[in-house]
Amino acid sequence: MHGFDFKEIQEKISDSFRPWQRSFQFWVRASDIYTGYKVFQLRVSLVKDAKKREEMWERQHEQAADKIYFMCSDLGGFFLKIAQLLAKPDMAPAAWVRKLVTLCDQAPATPFDAVQRVLEKELGSSIGEIFETFDEKPLGSASIAQVHKARVKGNKMNVVVKVQHPGIERLMMTDIRNLQLFALYMQRTDIKFDLHSITKEMETQIGYEFDFKREANAMERIRHFLYENNRKSPVVVPRVLRDMVTKRVLVMEYINGIPILSLGDEMARRGIDPHGKIAEAAKHNILNSLSRAYGQMILKSGFFHADPHPGNILICKGPEVALLDYGQVKELPDKLRLGYANLVIDMADNNASRVSQSFRELGLHTVAKCENEQQELLRLAQTLFDTKMPDGQTVLQPFSDDSSIKKIAVEAFPEELFSVLRTVVLLRGLSVGMGVNYSCAEQWRTMAEEALLASGRLTRDGKGRARRRVSLRKLRA
Repeated sequence: MHGFDFKEIQEKISDSFRPWQRSFQFWVRASDIYTGYKVFQLRVSLVKDAKKREEMWERQHEQAADKIYFMCSDLGGFFLKIAQLLAKPDMAPAAWVRKLVTLCDQAPATPFDAVQRVLEKELGSSIGEIFETFDEKPLGSASIAQVHKARVKGNKMNVVVKVQHPGIERLMMTDIRNLQLFALYMQRTDIKFDLHSITKEMETQIGYEFDFKREANAMERIRHFLYENNRKSPVVVPRVLRDMVTKRVLVMEYINGIPILSLGDEMARRGIDPHGKIAEAAKHNILNSLSRAYGQMILKSGFFHADPHPGNILICKGPEVALLDYGQVKELPDKLRLGYANLVIDMADNNASRVSQSFRELGLHTVAKCENEQQELLRLAQTLFDTKMPDGQTVLQPFSDDSSIKKIAVEAFPEELFSVLRTVVLLRGLSVGMGVNYSCAEQWRTMAEEALLASGRLTRDGKGRARRRVSLRKLRA
């Protein structure tokens, strides 16, 4: 007969109180940040001097950045994911980015005895029976899981063991519900953008991340697609050890490389000028590999890795690029995949007259509040779905007064498209961080054409040029 495990009972009681505590903390802090901005808007509207107004905005953003940083780091979990989304040089005020970028891919590690309990319960054997060596100190700890390096007994293979933090699923779902309510309020008062759809899509996506069996299947499916459709895959995808996968544990091959954010330091260590020709060529190759992989996944397969934040990208010898963490994957229905292919061609060709048709086919409903609607729609498309930055700009401020989102209200935004938007935003953040300005739409144009030709949506004319076969209106009918 088993005795009571007092520690386990204590943990269960503590776990049941944590969601209430977190909800209270979130609402107190979010309300403080929001009212801070509303009061500030009134104050700044009374100041006539433009330079003084700019300085005031900078100070306000810095104060808000500190509050957002401490909220995300104290609460952890889902808020680290939010920080990853906001900490992009092209998405948020510079003061936010400077502060939040330090939060990416860091979360408190679960103590080793708790990790050992999860591992042995899931795999049904002791750590010593399965692994020859097992590093107790994790390689890294993110919002949902942490990873340890180990060596498997028998074949001596070096592996990475991904273990889910105990109790994290319930906490994250609480966080998402709170954010959905906040987004609904913001949507009704301040921002004419379908924020609620975006948070609903986040809920679906992150719900999937708690099932490591699903992640293992996704990794194998993407690996097979990229390795089968290229002479050499543009990115390295780790192999899964099939007999060591459960809902909360995932074992895969160890890939030796350096995190993309450490690339500059590594170049300096090797005496390479970070602004010289060698460095520039390496950066272009890295971005080109990543972008090619994403273009193929989104446009040709429709099944793609939807989380290219810097913590998931390693640079290996070559330089080869390795893409890690397949917890967030998305499958686009053909209608959206091919609709996005049309939009890619419109953006690459700067074809303002066709964008509204492509938007309608994608289920993006917009209401214009300006004169030159077609041009603003093209600008909006490029802000949401292309990596290229406007000339002379290093920061895209989606909610500034002259932004397309202010001039064109987005009334309906299909939830599935959010993962494409997020992927493009993350790729744009990487390119801006590397000082490379490129257009994924231009790079993906050929792939978009090939996808449409394969589906019969495009035909070739006598001169070999692609032509759209039927009007989008007829396709929707």
